[in-house]
Amino acid sequence: MGNALPLIPAKRYFTIGEVGDLCGVKPHVLRYWEQEFTQLRPMKRRGNRRYYQHHEVLMIRRIRDLLYDQGFTISGARNKMQELLQNERDRRKNGEVLLEGVEVIETTDTDLAGFDDVDVDGAMGPGSGQLLMVRRELAEIRELLSSGF
Repeated sequence: MGNALPLIPAKRYFTIGEVGDLCGVKPHVLRYWEQEFTQLRPMKRRGNRRYYQHHEVLMIRRIRDLLYDQGFTISGARNKMQELLQNERDRRKNGEVLLEGVEVIETTDTDLAGFDDVDVDGAMGPGSGQLLMVRRELAEIRELLSSGF
């Protein structure tokens, strides 16, 4: 994107003004895009006030990028968004895990060594094997994901 946009705060809902500031577009543009892009459906509450969720803010940023930075027309951007969403659905349908935008924290056995004797509830003693079993399962899952099945 041309201009660096601000980070999206960790909030559940955003007003149209906040989304405009986060995405670099004016509120009337966002209302227009709602008509043009059927995937964009903010929740409406009292007085028809719009409240956007995090995934909608990301979608608006993607639309903005297509229109302003990549030079798509509204029709072209609409088609591209439908194509991107269909690709995402297909990947989920095929069991692929999408980790775009997720930070992966690498750990080693020594990082987790102190957790072997602690129960899931934080208690020592009986049941402490549960955490070890969960840890092993998570390691197996991580290995499967990294190998691409």
